[in-house]
Amino acid sequence: MQDSARVRLLDLILNATHDAIVAVDKDGRIFVFNPSAEKILGKKAKDVIGVHVRDVIPSTRLDEVLASGEAELNQRQTVGDIEIVTNRVPVRDESGKVVGAVAVFRDLTEVKKLAEEITNLREIQSFLTAIIGATQDAISVVDANGNGLIINQAYTRLTGLTEKDVIGKPATVDIAEGPSMHMQVLRTRKPVKNVPMRVGPMRRQVVVSVDPVFVGDELKGSVGVIRDVSEIIRLTEELERMKKIVRQLEAKYTLDEVVSVNPLVSQAVEQAKRVAPTTATVLLRGESGTGKELFAHAIHNASPRRNKPFVRVNCAALSESLLESELFGYVDGAFTGAKRGGKKGLFEEAEGGSLFLDEVGVMPLSVQASLLRVLQEKEILRVGDSKPIPVDVRVIAATNVPLEQLVAEGKFREDLYYRLNVIPIFIPPLRQRPEDLPLLCDRLIKKLNQEYGRCVDSVSPEVMEVFKAYRWPGNVRELENVLGRAMMNMKFQETVILPEHLPPLNVDGDRPVRPVGREAAEAGAPSAPWLEGSLKEAVQNAERLAILNALKKTGNNKTRAARLLGISVRSLYNKIEQYGIGKEAPEASS
Repeated sequence: MQDSARVRLLDLILNATHDAIVAVDKDGRIFVFNPSAEKILGKKAKDVIGVHVRDVIPSTRLDEVLASGEAELNQRQTVGDIEIVTNRVPVRDESGKVVGAVAVFRDLTEVKKLAEEITNLREIQSFLTAIIGATQDAISVVDANGNGLIINQAYTRLTGLTEKDVIGKPATVDIAEGPSMHMQVLRTRKPVKNVPMRVGPMRRQVVVSVDPVFVGDELKGSVGVIRDVSEIIRLTEELERMKKIVRQLEAKYTLDEVVSVNPLVSQAVEQAKRVAPTTATVLLRGESGTGKELFAHAIHNASPRRNKPFVRVNCAALSESLLESELFGYVDGAFTGAKRGGKKGLFEEAEGGSLFLDEVGVMPLSVQASLLRVLQEKEILRVGDSKPIPVDVRVIAATNVPLEQLVAEGKFREDLYYRLNVIPIFIPPLRQRPEDLPLLCDRLIKKLNQEYGRCVDSVSPEVMEVFKAYRWPGNVRELENVLGRAMMNMKFQETVILPEHLPPLNVDGDRPVRPVGREAAEAGAPSAPWLEGSLKEAVQNAERLAILNALKKTGNNKTRAARLLGISVRSLYNKIEQYGIGKEAPEASS
C-alpha cells in the first residue's frame, strides 16, 4: 500500500471512531484532532491544528506525558462543563525516543448513562425472573432459533425436566407426543391457544398456549404457558377402572425405558426384544424390585398384541380359592357367594393379549394344574363347569424365588416348570450393576419430581459413594424409596440430595451409615447394642462406629473419610484421638 493510501485510511479510521483522539508532536503542538474531539471540546480541527495543546485545552497533561514519558490511564478530567475519562500515552520512535503523545477520551456523562441503562435492564430482568418463578403455571421461553432460554420451577414439577435438560436445547426436547408449538409460532409469527400435547419423560397430558415475542417488528422468540390436565384425566380414568372388578392394566413401559450400561441388563433387553414378537411363554427371573414388571409391560408393548389387554395378577396376594376363581372364572352357583350368572376369569379378560403372573412361585399346587392345562391345551375350565373354553393368551410369568429348588422340594410341578421356563430372562440385582446408579438416580429423580412437585437436580458425589457401597437388598424399588424419602427430608429450595437427607442404610449388613434417626425409632426399629446405655454413650458409640466404617470404606484415607462423614479433617483427627481409634482402623491399602 502506498504512503498516501495509508494516510487516507488512517484519516478514515480516526474520523470514524467514537472515542475522541488528540495527538501532539514532541513540541506539544496538535496534529490530530478528530470529529469526536471536536464534538466534546467544542472546537474545530482547522482552528487548533498546529496550536500548542495547552492553549486549546488548559487542563491538559499531554505536555507532562511528553516530559515524563509515562502513560496515564483511566484518568478523570474536567474540560469546561464536561467531565471526561482519558488515557494519555507517549509515542516513541524506533529508538525509543519520545516523539509525541496521544490522548483518547470519552464523555463520562455518556458512560454513566449507559451504566444506568444496564442497571435498569438488570432490575427489570430480576423482576421478570421473580414473576416467572412465582407463577403456578409452567412457563417455557425460547429464542428466535427455538432454543430454550427460561423455564420456571412449575415447569420442572410438571415435566420432570431441569434447566440442564432444556436451556440451550431445541424446543422439541420436552415433547413426548405432538408437534412443537414454539416452532409453529416462530414459523407463522402467530399465537396458538390450548393445544393438547404430551410432555416430559412421563408423557404428562397438558394443554399449551404459546405467543410470539416481538421487539419492535423483530421476532425475538416465544413464550409458552403449559397447564396440566393429566390429573383430571387420571381421576376420570381411575373412576372408570374402579367400576371394573378385574385389575386390568395398560402396559405403560417400553424397552427404551430400561436405562443401563451393564452387559447383563443389555443381554436381558436383547432377549426381550427377540422374544416379544413371538407367542412363547416368558419367565422373568430376578430378585424383588429388579424391574420384572417393567419388562413384562415392555414385552407386551413390543409384541403384536400391544393393542390388546394386558392383565396383571399377583399370585401371592390372593388365597388359593380366590386365585383360581379370579384366573379361570366360575359359573352360576359354583360356590356360596358366587355372583349370579357367573364371572369371567382373568384369562378370558386377557383374550388376545397378555397375562402377567407375578410371583408365580407361590401359586398353590391345585391352581398349578389348571395353569398347566392352559399352557398345554390353550383352554380353561371355569370353576364348577365341565365345558372347556378356548383362550388365546400369551403368558408372562415372574418369580423372585428359584423354581428349581421348589421343584426339588415338591412345592412346584416339574411339568409346569418346563412349560413356564421356555424363555427365561434373568434381571440382575442392583448390587451387580453399580455402574447404573447414576443413570437410575437421574431417571427416578425426574419421576419423583413430578410426583412430589419438587425441583431436585441430582445427588451429591458423597451420596453416590454411599449408594455404591450399599448392597440394595430391595434393588431398584428400594432405590426409588430411598430417593423419595430423601426428597421429603429436603427443604423446598434445595436441589441436590446430600448425605444428611438420606434415611439410614446398612452398608455392611449390620452397621448403619448414620445413627438410626427419629423416623426409624418411631417405626419401632429394633435397637442395636451400640445404641444402649445413656443418650450420651449412645451418641458416642454411634460416632465411633460411623468413623470406623468410613475409615474402612476409604482404606484408612483420612481426607476421604472426613469428606464422607461431612466433617473437616481436623475434626476427624480430634474424634479419632477422643475415641482411641487406632487398632480397629483398617490398614491403608497399597
